[in-house]
Amino acid sequence: MSVKTNLHGRLRNTPLPVNQGLMPLFEAVVNSIHSIEEYGEKNGRNIRDRSIVIDIARKTQTVADLDDTKTKRGVNAQSEITGFKITDNGIGFNDDNYQSFETLDSEYKIDKGCRGVGRLLWLKAFDTVSVVSIFKNHRKMTKRTFTFDAHSGVSDPIDETVSNSEIKTIVTLNGFHKDYRKASSKTTYKIAESLLEHCLWYFVRERGVPKIVIRDKEESISLDDLYEEYMTASAVPDSITIKEQKFDLIHIKSKPSSNKVHSISYIAASRFVKEESIEKSIPGLYGKLNDGTNDFIYKCYISSEFLDERVRPERTGLDIVDNSEGLISEFEISYKDIKEAVLKKTEKFLKSYLEDNLNASKERVNNFVETKAPRYRPIMSRIPENKLNVDPNISDKDLDLILHKYLYEIEKDVIDRGHSIMVPEAHEDSEEYQKRLQNYLGDVEDIKKSDLANYVSHRKVILDLLEASIQRREDGKYAREELIHDLIMPMQKESNELRFDEMNLWLLDEKLAFHNYLASDKTLNSMSITDSKSTKEPDLLALHVRDNPILVSEDNNSPLASMVVVEIKRPMRNNMKSGEKDDPIEQALGYLNRIRNGKVTTAQGRHIPNANRLPGFCYIVADLTDTLVYRCKMSNLTPTDDGMGYFGFNKEFEAYIEVISFDKLVQSAKERNRAFFDKLGLPAT
Repeated sequence: MSVKTNLHGRLRNTPLPVNQGLMPLFEAVVNSIHSIEEYGEKNGRNIRDRSIVIDIARKTQTVADLDDTKTKRGVNAQSEITGFKITDNGIGFNDDNYQSFETLDSEYKIDKGCRGVGRLLWLKAFDTVSVVSIFKNHRKMTKRTFTFDAHSGVSDPIDETVSNSEIKTIVTLNGFHKDYRKASSKTTYKIAESLLEHCLWYFVRERGVPKIVIRDKEESISLDDLYEEYMTASAVPDSITIKEQKFDLIHIKSKPSSNKVHSISYIAASRFVKEESIEKSIPGLYGKLNDGTNDFIYKCYISSEFLDERVRPERTGLDIVDNSEGLISEFEISYKDIKEAVLKKTEKFLKSYLEDNLNASKERVNNFVETKAPRYRPIMSRIPENKLNVDPNISDKDLDLILHKYLYEIEKDVIDRGHSIMVPEAHEDSEEYQKRLQNYLGDVEDIKKSDLANYVSHRKVILDLLEASIQRREDGKYAREELIHDLIMPMQKESNELRFDEMNLWLLDEKLAFHNYLASDKTLNSMSITDSKSTKEPDLLALHVRDNPILVSEDNNSPLASMVVVEIKRPMRNNMKSGEKDDPIEQALGYLNRIRNGKVTTAQGRHIPNANRLPGFCYIVADLTDTLVYRCKMSNLTPTDDGMGYFGFNKEFEAYIEVISFDKLVQSAKERNRAFFDKLGLPAT
């Protein structure tokens, strides 16, 4: 006997996502639960006295395969799954159940949520299904055997009378399709865990569930034991009413694991249909919670006749609108309506457990703003407190992004209001306008404070990076000078190629920020300010032009100018000797001399008078090793009072020379910025 329908067409139109390849197994197990329930109802037996056993069939492995297999649970845990065998001692495939099975869209057992299409999922993921059922038929024990496949449908049953046999039904799913097999869980434990998740509603309901065991050759897992591992406390029933429709809820506290999130699950037709994360939907609901004894993850199961009526035939979704609006909003229930009502119940159920998370969240945000991101401090009072409930374990990057989003929204609002703030609105009296103006100016002031705080915080970060870069690394070596060079100014760049905040010249001298031209590690012959043909590359070279001099030159319209040359050496370098190649002092003076010998102009091409006598300032940034100290003495430089550098004036080159140790560079920069750091609460040590 064949199914009275176009089976191929039905299969083609029956959706089963590739990542839900275990759904046919789950359907078979739920069918077994219903079969045992029917047996219990007709025979007055407790379903806890009955059982379901699932055996995993795997591809036979060779000895070599077994040697290469790496498993977490069981020798065969990684070999390919070929099928499943589900055995139960329920009512069996008697005449009524067999007739229902061979009729698609059967309404038999519709009171249990059965739609007569679950068996189609079997053939979406498996080649064939074989059934052997031993049941009681008119006081006789009958063994009924038949098969089900996409080509022939349901085969004619083979019935035979048996004796001394127990009631038993075996459903075997054979030929697990490759795409579904690859996307499904592989290990026995993961399969058992997924099955428990799918059937958890049966475990927590008042009626309970039969004993379920999943076996994989010598490995065996009881879902009762897994359930005990899963739960931290008894499930709590509850209910809500939405637009005169009742929904039953079950609140669950489950043990946390890496892949579990706080969620609500929809149950329809006595089956799990979909799960929705509610992480962060309630203030403090993120990460794991603690009830004083155990950590837990919250789950809520929702069931209702309303959901039963709207579940899709294949039970992989619900026909419910996301949000009911307009005329239908008075009577049509949407996902939004359900979620909002459930979240109110959830918040009430979890209220005592959320307090610790809320306090930890507030402390996390405050600590981040105070110590790492003071730029947000001026706007914190303008961000609603419930918008800043973050996971205390959130990374600095993600928290920064959240706060920046609110800063951007405030800035955007200020710009928008700024275009109309100078014009009173219609029917707005003077007092109302003044209030609106003061609110606007207050927001503007907070944003400007934020910008200044960000600028100062940036300096603190750069100083921390510089201090770290001059320390000896774990391998006993020091950072190359290029790293420090890039912190001060990126190499191979001119100042007109960079934003102001990409240069940290303030580390050396605040005045260097005000330059007409600055080049970093570029050859002299490539610079626009000189005609020098030299291919030498000073680390930093700056031309400082005063367009409105206090001192008057011979040509009152000509600018005064000075030249700054900076040389940076690797920390603890100790191989310096006479000669421009190895003496940084001679190097700096050599660069200065070559610039003067070329035709010097401003970056805009304006003539600089007496360019050959351009005042020069040479800075050498390096650790005061023995060889550098010797070179300083040979250049007749004077040690500074703190012993952290040398200085002097070279009359022959008309240049001021200063040798600055890395420690002095960091210390001086900290001292210059200490007042700003203190104001923001940033540690300067």
